[in-house]
Amino acid sequence: MKKIKNKKCIIIANGKAPNKKAIDYFIDKGFTTIICADGGANTAKKINIIPDFIIGDLDSIADKTILYFKSKSNIIKFKRQNDTDIEKCLKFAVKNGFKEVVLLGVTGNRLDHTICNLSIVIKFHHKIKIYVAAENSFLIPFDYDIKLKSVQGETISFFAFDDKTYITSLDLKYPLSNTNLKFGIKESASNVSISESIDIKISGGVIFIIRDFNFVRKHDLF
Repeated sequence: MKKIKNKKCIIIANGKAPNKKAIDYFIDKGFTTIICADGGANTAKKINIIPDFIIGDLDSIADKTILYFKSKSNIIKFKRQNDTDIEKCLKFAVKNGFKEVVLLGVTGNRLDHTICNLSIVIKFHHKIKIYVAAENSFLIPFDYDIKLKSVQGETISFFAFDDKTYITSLDLKYPLSNTNLKFGIKESASNVSISESIDIKISGGVIFIIRDFNFVRKHDLF
């Protein structure tokens, strides 16, 4: 098995291919171990990325991709079908002591896959710090009070999922004051920061904070 370089990793899934510049950005931030979830290795090959690990049941990876990476990457096959390839990768990351992970390629043409992957974020967020970068969006789940570094005028969205989760933040154009954002009832999409930091109090569950990835990268907010 390849030696694990640090405790931050990138998982490339078999969805819409991430931008090579985005991968380079996260590598520069210390996410230097790259794991491909099965067919995500096809994407890695196309954009000239050599993964440290390829993990899954290997039903989506092309034969020519396996041959290409056979001597370059550690390929781990799990036959079990009771979890997805992304879950297999996350379980591997947790077992091997990774503390943070960026998920790439988790959205695409199939809405059911996208919803499933977002559900997995909630399932694993208490085991490992998860970030999701998808095209021009950057998602982080939280279930505790936080202070976010921001820039006045930043567009930022908040989503919650049940009637037990409440959010408070007064550093926004549209303040949230012990507000319940139960999914299907109320949202706080395209809110706007009015401060250089946003104090957010969260109780009773998980929220998704979604920011503009290019904005985050430009202003070094990650």
